[in-house]
Amino acid sequence: MENPSSYNLAVPSTHLVYSEILSVTSAMRKNSRWATPTAYYPAAARASLATSFGLRAAVSQGVETSSNTRVSGHRDFDLMVGFEELKREIRGSNDLLDMPLPTILSPFLALIRSPTSTVPITSAALSSIHSFFTCGLISPTSPELRTALSDISNTVSHCKFDAGGNSADEAVIFRIMAVVRECICGPVGPLLGDIEVCEMLESVLTTCCQVRLGEALRRAAEYYMHDLVRVIFRRLESLDPDEVTPEEEETPTELRMNVSPTRDTIAQSIDQVIETPTEAPEREKTPVPVVHDAAPFGLPSVTELLKVLLSLLDPQAQQQLSRAHTDSLLIPSLTTLNVAFSTSGPTIARFPTLRQLVLDTGCKCLFQLARSDNPTVLSLALRTIATIFETMRPHLKLQQELLLSFLIDKLTPPPGSAGANGGRAHLGIAPKRQAGSNASNSDLADRNKEKEEDEDDSSKAASRAGRAGIVPARGETRELMLETLGHLSRYPEFMVDVWVNYDCDINCEDVFERLINFLVKSIQHADPQQKGAQLLCLDLLLSFVSHMAARVDQESSPWPEDYPSIPSILEAKSKKLMVLTGAARFNKHPKGGVAYLEEHGLVQSNVPTTATDAEKAESRAKSLATFLKNTPRLDKKLVGEYIAKPENIGILKAFMSLFDFNGVPIAEAMREMLEAFRLPGESQQIERITDTFAAKYFNSQPAEVKSQDAVHVLSFAIIMLNTDQHNPQVRKRMTFDDFKRNLRGVNDNSDFSVEFLQAIYDSIKKREIIMPDEHVGQLGFEYAWKELLIRSKQTRPLMFCRSSEFDGHMFRLVWRPVVTAISTAFRTLDDDYVVEKVIAGFRDCATLASHLQLPEVFDFIVMSLAYSTGLAEELNFPRQSNFPVVEVEGQTITVSALSVRFGKSLRSQLATVVLFNVLNGNANHLRESWPPIFEMFQTLFMYSLLPSRMLQMEDFLGGTSPIPMAASKPLQAGPRAEGGLLSALSSYLMTPYGSSTDSLIEATPEEIEKTMCAVDCIAACKLDELYSQIMELELDPLLAALKTIQEAADKRTVYRLKAKQNEEQPPPPGVPARERIIQPLPYDAASVFLLEMMISISSHTRQYISDVWPIVFDHISAILSQAQWFSILLVERAVMGLLKMCRIAADVPALRDQLFVALDTLGGLPPDVLNAVAEQLIAGLALLLQNHKSAIRSPTEWKLTYGLLRSTIVHPTASKQTLSLLASLIASESLPVESMEGLVMVLDEFATLAGTATERKRPTQQTARDPLVERGCTAVDQLFELRKDIVRIANTPSGQAQGWSVYALPLLVSLSHQSVNPSREVRHAAITYFQRAIMGPQILQGGGPPQIVIVFHQSVFPLVQDLLDPSVFARDPQPGGMSETRVRACGLLCRGFLYYLDALSVEPEMLTTLWLEVLDLLEELMKVDNRSQLFEAVPESLRNMLLVMHASGALIPPQSPEDRSEELQKRWDRTQEQMEKFLPNFLAEVIPSPVPATDPNQTAAAGVPPVSQSSEPAA
Repeated sequence: MENPSSYNLAVPSTHLVYSEILSVTSAMRKNSRWATPTAYYPAAARASLATSFGLRAAVSQGVETSSNTRVSGHRDFDLMVGFEELKREIRGSNDLLDMPLPTILSPFLALIRSPTSTVPITSAALSSIHSFFTCGLISPTSPELRTALSDISNTVSHCKFDAGGNSADEAVIFRIMAVVRECICGPVGPLLGDIEVCEMLESVLTTCCQVRLGEALRRAAEYYMHDLVRVIFRRLESLDPDEVTPEEEETPTELRMNVSPTRDTIAQSIDQVIETPTEAPEREKTPVPVVHDAAPFGLPSVTELLKVLLSLLDPQAQQQLSRAHTDSLLIPSLTTLNVAFSTSGPTIARFPTLRQLVLDTGCKCLFQLARSDNPTVLSLALRTIATIFETMRPHLKLQQELLLSFLIDKLTPPPGSAGANGGRAHLGIAPKRQAGSNASNSDLADRNKEKEEDEDDSSKAASRAGRAGIVPARGETRELMLETLGHLSRYPEFMVDVWVNYDCDINCEDVFERLINFLVKSIQHADPQQKGAQLLCLDLLLSFVSHMAARVDQESSPWPEDYPSIPSILEAKSKKLMVLTGAARFNKHPKGGVAYLEEHGLVQSNVPTTATDAEKAESRAKSLATFLKNTPRLDKKLVGEYIAKPENIGILKAFMSLFDFNGVPIAEAMREMLEAFRLPGESQQIERITDTFAAKYFNSQPAEVKSQDAVHVLSFAIIMLNTDQHNPQVRKRMTFDDFKRNLRGVNDNSDFSVEFLQAIYDSIKKREIIMPDEHVGQLGFEYAWKELLIRSKQTRPLMFCRSSEFDGHMFRLVWRPVVTAISTAFRTLDDDYVVEKVIAGFRDCATLASHLQLPEVFDFIVMSLAYSTGLAEELNFPRQSNFPVVEVEGQTITVSALSVRFGKSLRSQLATVVLFNVLNGNANHLRESWPPIFEMFQTLFMYSLLPSRMLQMEDFLGGTSPIPMAASKPLQAGPRAEGGLLSALSSYLMTPYGSSTDSLIEATPEEIEKTMCAVDCIAACKLDELYSQIMELELDPLLAALKTIQEAADKRTVYRLKAKQNEEQPPPPGVPARERIIQPLPYDAASVFLLEMMISISSHTRQYISDVWPIVFDHISAILSQAQWFSILLVERAVMGLLKMCRIAADVPALRDQLFVALDTLGGLPPDVLNAVAEQLIAGLALLLQNHKSAIRSPTEWKLTYGLLRSTIVHPTASKQTLSLLASLIASESLPVESMEGLVMVLDEFATLAGTATERKRPTQQTARDPLVERGCTAVDQLFELRKDIVRIANTPSGQAQGWSVYALPLLVSLSHQSVNPSREVRHAAITYFQRAIMGPQILQGGGPPQIVIVFHQSVFPLVQDLLDPSVFARDPQPGGMSETRVRACGLLCRGFLYYLDALSVEPEMLTTLWLEVLDLLEELMKVDNRSQLFEAVPESLRNMLLVMHASGALIPPQSPEDRSEELQKRWDRTQEQMEKFLPNFLAEVIPSPVPATDPNQTAAAGVPPVSQSSEPAA
């Protein structure tokens, strides 16, 4: 018993075969042919039986006795006999494994082949065969399997049956396809031969294409075909292309498949009964012989199948078919072809035969189907094309260029709408190229702008709208093409590959630029009814940007060694730009174009310098001819006219030399030549061209042409024939006989052969000689395709650029239109998903701009987004600043109209968040886009939406306060405290928003909610972080930012003031213009905000102070120069800002002059303004002088500085700070000599002010301690302390150079001056310090008598003289007042003189003079009031002086004998003379004259009484 498991059966195989025999024979007996119940014995069996018994058996003539044929099949009788015989053989065998498979299948196959079989019988037989496959009876281990498979293939491929109903017939066909599927797709499929496979594939494919069959059957056949194709093309994976022989690549004749929708094969039986002839075809009589060791199917069957599928797509073969027949061919063929490429994948490209089929026939047919107006065919064609490019892209470089150009042309809107530029070769239409239409530039947007300038040019307008004669795709077709374009470009490096392979190739279109331009225009000017197309274009554009941004952080793959180097590719792009520019110039003016080409080295003579002029001219002509012939963008008409000119005959000859006419018929040679240029219209020019052509062609030794003249005449004849045959205006065409007659005897006095002329005539008649750009329709496509194939052999395969090396060049080219399109999408689209992708596109552009260092991109992005926020517009800020302020969630917010409006607009909020997210971290890349940023800051500030940090203003007093949003109300009149109105005003302005609560509007819950949305949005923008980054800007963006702030601030201050002044009425007649009364500008918080921001940014970027200073100073000086017209707070902030800048500039030597200018600007402020800003002024000066001691050097600078300090004296608070500053300067002991005089003047003015205040008070108020008096006393104290620096200064080079009078004398003069101060406290302190200074060691250290005399003349004597003045005495006439000061001054005078007595002794004359002046003053002091203490004090002081002088030898009475010097004698005499005027005999009393040693008698005789030595002088 056999093992059923070997056949995957649950029953024995004999039972299976018996069952199938019974099923078939039962169906046969239902037919009248086999309905007779007769025992069926084969004739051969009866003959054998007769012979065995020795009988003679008569054999019918129709019976064949061949051992190879079991059943003849010619008789219906034998069909049944075959089954009976099979049953006998099975009955005698226990194991069917050993039985040959053809034995089992033979009766079934014979019945299927029989034309007398009916539909049920054939169906039953086919069902049995199918069961044998499915049940495993037909398996790879079956005996004689290859023979059986050959029989099965032959049988099912030529199945014939008597037709029944349509449904039954289709059921038979369905079973045939099922058998074919099991045969090919089952386990035995790999053992099939190429012939068997092709036969069965032909059957199924024919079924797919039969229009007469039902739709369901054809669809089923199509699905079966897909399964078969998957198996067939998967076979390529197991084949090695290197092992395929040329014989295998060629398709044998017996493998040829023939598929047609009108072919009468299987389906013929559906409509009519097949009438089988008496003699069946030989193929039906006997199975095809099979070579049992033949190889399994492989490349030949795959090649044949691919050829058939492609042939079904050929539009030329479909012209004779109806639309239904065409679709029946195209649709299954396209779906099947798509399955084939999807299955084989890149493997198919490994086989040259298959690859060439796809590159030529396949792409040609599919590209033509891409023009179909049937949506189904178009969709399948585009899908198949996309699959081919996915699998064979490296080999489809030029095909991809053609496809992309076609898609762009079809998708480009028509003229009058938002069109994009046209490109090359529409599929089937090759219009005239526009000169320079593809000239590259550094920026695609700039190039488009140049093109738009020529919109009046109709030809260029047509180019912009796409290809002439192309109907733009619309509706579903447009979206299908866009989907295909998106599918082709879905891999990340697509755009890079396009740019490198096409835009950088001189012979290719600028596909990348055209594609980007198309996408941008489609997004910007989308039809509202084509929103889907707009979204598809946007997705393509964003994908391009996203992929490019993703490569920023990725490592580039190594550049393949077999590719051209990256520099050479970039150089080719540059050269292409020059070539296109040269071509454009040539098309405008040929001579100018040639000059440009030569200037840029595109046309050059590669000859050595020693070459002759003729050699150089020949080289130049050849180079120029090569350019004219090979550059496709030249105007062919101009080329023809240029080379045909008499002066360019050398170029014409060089041009002709570039053709190779060897072995080329003359008609084809003419065709090739006239495709390179347009024949000019002038006869002489045509003559030159034909002469040159004739010489060139005759040199190639053409057959049958005997002379150059013959070529010349023949050329003219061909031109005339071409015009005659193809000009629609010619009614009577030239016949061949006419053509032959015209050329009689021109071949060197002989005739051309009839065959030669017939070939020329037929060639011209079938194919018109026409310019490439004049080919239209199918003719144009054929020409374009031929040109593409020629170029394909010369071009290198497509390069795949997995590198970011080109991203920068591409992004620089297209960033402007790309960002514009993204901005348009952001403004116009509402879908959340799309908006999210658009936002990502902005970020990607920012990433690329940052990586490539393109600040102009950032500027464009920022400006695009800023004006979408609604915050960068010129807003009219309301005068009412007291918006409702509410507390929400512990946060104080201000509800305003803008915050509510902003909170309602989600798009504005998104734009704001995206904008500041882009800015954060990228502030250094901004240049020209700062204006909207600061405009937004200004808007947010005015509506209280900025972070608190940006609302603060710092001062020098160690605190910060918010910028007040409004000016205060005028204060009520009342008692003025110290500091007065200005102090109160300043105090008020330092509050954040004033204290007014007038006109407050209550906020609604909805407004509060919207404001909270606005606040949350601003918080998400992280303005604090951005502001910190602005504080750390690099130089270029810093200068741009500051200039922007300056311009905005000037608009709100200087420009506004000028406008106001221009609006004021002119002054009345007779009134000087300077006396015009102009109201100051009202307080403007925004101007303060901008100023504070400018100062803050500048302060944090002190390393760039030299560059920043001019910007900031210009604005501040503009305010301070007209300070009286601006608000006090603005002026105060300007002063403070300027001093801040001075502190920074003090460390920069290059800005010393600017520091002087700044101080001068401050000094030029009006006194009332200076007083109003005194506190901040002195605080800033204090920091400047204390921290930058060397900042102020020159006397002028010190003078300006002290001038500013003096302006603060009257200010109650600032004056204290000034005194503190001066005290610190004095204590530092580092003051230069240049500063001494000014310092003394400031302190002196403080003391003087105290006296002035004392004089103004009534006597009853004298007891009160006046702060001014206190400050005056302090100033005097500091004057005295200043003496300590005199010694140090005296020892410095500058002190020694400038002299004692510069640094010491002013101090004494000031103390002397203050010694008569009306304030008693100040005066007493001053005279005390004056006396101590006079007699101190510091003042005259190293000085001599001249300095002493100067001190007395300029300080001591003026003091005494002032005290003698009655008006001075009247300042304090009370007891203890000026009278006491006189006494003290007298003592100071005497003691001071005695102190310097020894020093003066070295200069006797000076001593005498000074002594006499002292006596004069003492005389005046004694005479001023004889009732005062001074009357008694003067003689006493004088006595002491005389005694000291006498003791020191400075005043000696007369001697006997006289040994005094002449000066001593003079001094004594003058002293005695002077004193006798107010104190007679006083000198003699104090210094008695010595008694001479003489006789008393002589003395008496002389009449002079004797004088005792001890006698006292008379009173």
